[in-house]
Amino acid sequence: MNTFARNLDMLHRALDVSTVRRQVIANNLANANVPNFKRSVVNFESELKRALNTESQRPVMELSLTHPDHIPNFKERDYRDVEIRRVLDYASTYNNNGNNVDPEQEFMLATQNQMAYTLYAQAAAFEFSQVNQVLRG
Repeated sequence: MNTFARNLDMLHRALDVSTVRRQVIANNLANANVPNFKRSVVNFESELKRALNTESQRPVMELSLTHPDHIPNFKERDYRDVEIRRVLDYASTYNNNGNNVDPEQEFMLATQNQMAYTLYAQAAAFEFSQVNQVLRG
């Protein structure tokens, strides 16, 4: 896959993650006063990083598999297979009613997410402007 297509695909996925994250944060805020409600978080970037790292971490010696049930010592992950996961935070409690939503933290996360979304959109526009310059020139 060429660099332009890969960059655009990654930006598209980042925009999708930001959209899901906005929905999760909005749901957390909407349920901030519900007893025993547990907030959700979006887990994507760490899994994407692991998948991208497998591209450069091929072992010096790969084992050959002689049977379909054998377990390989290395399996490269395609970054396009990484899914956006919503994870419940059961470990913490913020209120005495069992709810763990801290509105101030959620608003901060919403602001960070909006800034990231804007950055990703600007980066995608830049990629297209580069192609546009090449086509005009």
